[in-house]
Amino acid sequence: MNAPTASLNFSEMRERAYDVFMAGVGEADPASAVEEALKGRTFTRPTIIAVGKAARAMAQAAMRQVKAETVLVVTNYENAKPLEGAEVRGAGHPVPDVEGARAAQRVEGVLSMAQGDVIALISGGGSALLPAPVMGVSLEDKAAVNSLLLASGADIVMMNLIRQQLSRLKGGGFLRAAGPSFVTTLVLSDVVDDDLRAIASGPSVSPIGRRADAVAALKTLQIWNRLPESVRTHLLKPEPDLGPLPDSDTILIGSNSRSVAAMARAAGGGLGHGVHVFPMPLEGDVDVAAKVILDCAIEPGIFLFGGETTVKLAGRGLGGRNQELSLRVAKLAAERGLVDYVFLSGGTDGRDGPTDAAGGLVDGSTLERLKAAGVDLNDVLARNDSYHGLEAANDLLKIGATGTNVADLQVLIRR
Repeated sequence: MNAPTASLNFSEMRERAYDVFMAGVGEADPASAVEEALKGRTFTRPTIIAVGKAARAMAQAAMRQVKAETVLVVTNYENAKPLEGAEVRGAGHPVPDVEGARAAQRVEGVLSMAQGDVIALISGGGSALLPAPVMGVSLEDKAAVNSLLLASGADIVMMNLIRQQLSRLKGGGFLRAAGPSFVTTLVLSDVVDDDLRAIASGPSVSPIGRRADAVAALKTLQIWNRLPESVRTHLLKPEPDLGPLPDSDTILIGSNSRSVAAMARAAGGGLGHGVHVFPMPLEGDVDVAAKVILDCAIEPGIFLFGGETTVKLAGRGLGGRNQELSLRVAKLAAERGLVDYVFLSGGTDGRDGPTDAAGGLVDGSTLERLKAAGVDLNDVLARNDSYHGLEAANDLLKIGATGTNVADLQVLIRR
């Protein structure tokens, strides 16, 4: 029989969950991964272009290994700090903005002027950070598409299938813009199955699909008729024959699965619990994911997950998939009479949705704190206002921008 929450001390379990999560984040350190990948490699008059949430750290590490003639970094505003010897540009994420469009033009310019090899450093977030709309589609139209996709419940592969068809640089466009330069790409994966075509919308690999596939996906998501007219017009045009992509080299240097393995190593021992790693990526709607998580915790132990869930927005509140997943786990746990647990869900980049939180860290007393604060959990979830719900319970997970991104990690500890 479960003990009443008043007799449980969650602090040690919460600290343990946090430490295990941060071990996963630490494993995704982009600097050490880049340095290791570039050791012993030689380049001719190299140009370095880094794009994504980990772009600055990746570029800094590359510059320690390679003397480049030009270094261009495009990253989200939180990570856009000056870097000696490099041009650093901040851009909007998750919704593209005008600074991102200017950065995309700058990338195209640098590629066109490259006189030797190009080293591309790609990490999660690059898709939104580098909007280069095709002719006839405005930045505003592309941002509108992105907002519709974010609210649709589409997974990252489907989102990037569509984004690629609306961009000059995605889906191999980066390689074509590099002309005769040979491109070596180092990829820090934020996609759970490490599909290189989906990471930052695959700037240096072949596209996920064709225009017809994008149209079919948009209709499946039931947002085709809500798209800007310019986007529908472009996607219905005949597919051009661009020929094969230029030869290139692509190296995967970090991934979600590696971070889950690091969490497992960190979780070994302590609190007298066995460690269990969920064998598949945690994907799909957060409501379903909450059931999957709690179905695993039928006995005491530490349960580890990695992946990227989705939320179909019905309300206009503030939050993100990790915050909503945390609250849905807390709600379902209460319905099942489970109180002797803590659960953490967080984005490895330190940012969950358009918020300053990485996710949530809940326990068996979360619902009591919400009730004491006068917050109705069902109302919070109906409005997709997980941020303010977790804030009321003092259960927001805030770690700041990490400079890396390998999707999401989850830790559940049950006594």
